[in-house]
This record gives sequence, structure tokens and C-alpha cells, in this order.
Amino acid sequence: MSAGSIDDVRSARRILCFGATGSGKSTLATALGERLGLPVVLIDEIAWQPGWRQLDREELGEVVLPLLDGEGYVFDSVYGGQNADALARVDVVVALDYPRAVSLARLVRRTWRRIRTRELVCNGNVETLGRVLSADSIVAWHVRSWRSKRERMRRWHADPAAPPVLLLPRPADARALLDALPAGSR
Repeated sequence: MSAGSIDDVRSARRILCFGATGSGKSTLATALGERLGLPVVLIDEIAWQPGWRQLDREELGEVVLPLLDGEGYVFDSVYGGQNADALARVDVVVALDYPRAVSLARLVRRTWRRIRTRELVCNGNVETLGRVLSADSIVAWHVRSWRSKRERMRRWHADPAAPPVLLLPRPADARALLDALPAGSR
């Protein structure tokens, strides 16, 4: 199995966080970057341009692939078209394998807060009630993609050819990982 450990994360220069929408990938990636002294790449900041224009697969690859070749980083995720490229380059995957209720509740709370506060996200975009109620909303995306993302991270974990995958089944496991990595540990 490709079971990862805290030591794998501690020694990694290239880290990929992965999980369902709303699971806390960006928050964890940011904290890992701070503790390990690595730059953080927030994929939605690349993929979503002003006006909620999403880069197509080719455009996204043109930006993401050179970043994946970088010397060190923590990616908060990659989109499907870059999964294989990321796996071929990263030292470890930190997978947030939380129950659907956990990631969905986090997503709904975050989205509601962003609507209320008009918080700027992804290149100055703003989430609105209309966007959340649309068929293409982030909540609808969570419902459509949760199962496939869970299956993907578990496949990676079981694949001996994959980089080490630290599967975290509960938010407490992510907190324990961060607690094991003191700030500025490099």
C-alpha cells in the first residue's frame, strides 16, 4: 500500500492536499506551507478568473504543469486533468477522507459566510445566493463529486506505485498532523 506517514510529510518538498470540496484543503495546505516553509498554490486562484470564468483544461495545464515542476510547494488540490501529472511529481499526498456530512457542513457554513460578508474569493469573485442555488453551484458540485474524489484518494492510497498517501479520516487527524509539525520546522 501507499500508506503515508507524518514523517513523509515532514520530509516532503512537494505536497499535494486532496479531498472533497469543502473539506478544508486550502486551510490545511496554507498551514502546512507555513510550518514547512514551502510556498502554497491555491488551485482555485488559478482556475477561476475574474467574472467566474474558468480556465479550460489546456489553459489550466499551461499554468499548473510548470508549477508542479517547481522545487517545493504545497498544492491545495489539482483538477482532474492534472491528477496524473501531480502524482508523478509530488513526494506525498495528504488526503482528507472525511465523511460527506463533515465536508458538506463545512462547505455550507463557508459558503453562507461568504454570501453574507461578500468575501472576495478566487481573483475577486463573490459568491451569491443565486450562484449557490444554480445547477452549477459549489454545493451541487460537492454532491456530484464527493464519491469520485473519495474513491480516487483511496485508490491512490492502495496503489504501491503511487507516492505515499497520508489518509486522514477525521479533522482531528489533520490537527494532529499540524501539531506534529512545529512552525518553521525546516
